[in-house]
Amino acid sequence: MSNGDLLQIDPVELQFPFELKKQISCSMQLSNKSDNYVAFKVKTTNPKKYCVRPNTGVVVPHSTCDVIVTMQAQKEAPPDMVCRDKFLLQSVVVTPGITAKDITAEMFNRESGNQVDECKLRVAYVPPPQPPSPVREGSEEGSSPRASVSDNGIVNQTSDFNIMSKAFGEPQESTSEVKALISKLTEEKRSAIQQNNKLQQELELLKRKGDRSAGGIPIMYVIIVGLIGILLGYILKRT
Repeated sequence: MSNGDLLQIDPVELQFPFELKKQISCSMQLSNKSDNYVAFKVKTTNPKKYCVRPNTGVVVPHSTCDVIVTMQAQKEAPPDMVCRDKFLLQSVVVTPGITAKDITAEMFNRESGNQVDECKLRVAYVPPPQPPSPVREGSEEGSSPRASVSDNGIVNQTSDFNIMSKAFGEPQESTSEVKALISKLTEEKRSAIQQNNKLQQELELLKRKGDRSAGGIPIMYVIIVGLIGILLGYILKRT
């Protein structure tokens, strides 16, 4: 903050976050802590490059006024990012009740005997604000990949990302093994069913052959029954 005789200026250095082909603005605040009405006027060494709103005005006692300075879009960056442009703020005590429309260039003319207070302002280019880095998904919910620091102090996230890649790769391999196992078991089940059907067919064939061979049993049964009957008859006659 610059403490002038009439107005306090904050800041005294106009800082522009420089970007090519883009309009950039910054502001400064003028404070009047006196009991006087103070008129001001803003000048620059490069009027085609900057737009100042308001460039003239009146700051009433114990109040402030914000001034917006806009730099036009630039096609080329200056060497070493150094700006040699300057601004000059002139202020003068005026009659109470005066407005910005009543301000004239003659008010800031020292040759007319007016007591004009002047303050020079520098211009500086600063790096533009960096956008926030995107958040990468961690291997666990709610966590982010951890960075490791190498021997030379450089942050290195390669190892963690490799570990994550392997961790994500393992389920795919396990899935392939499971699919192969399921396919093998299905084939074995199909083969077992076929063997079972074949055995059932063979058992049915053997059963049919047994039934055919059992067809001679009734004849033998008749012979045995006949022999028993003869034996019983012989016994009964003896008794």
